[in-house]
Amino acid sequence: MVTIKAMVIVITLTICLTANTSDGYRYCCRRYMIGRLRDFEIKGYSVQTIKEMCPIDAIIFHTKKGKACTNPALKWVMDAVDRLRTKAQKVHQNNSQ
Repeated sequence: MVTIKAMVIVITLTICLTANTSDGYRYCCRRYMIGRLRDFEIKGYSVQTIKEMCPIDAIIFHTKKGKACTNPALKWVMDAVDRLRTKAQKVHQNNSQ
């Protein structure tokens, strides 16, 4: 026979796991944008992986208008990421001197 204490533990764990899963998924990209962003529109980026309980891997570009979910398999996306990394390295080097 299941004790009340065991039932409370199971219910608590279920609520915690469900809350973490749904919150994480709510902020995930679910599909890629169509089209292409221009370099001057992109202010930064972040990386989303399926390991974070998201349905797709994505590069999320941050713009003045919001976020854009893009496909990391596309050449223009990775070229834009490389340009942002290079720009950040230059800023870091200038501030380190």
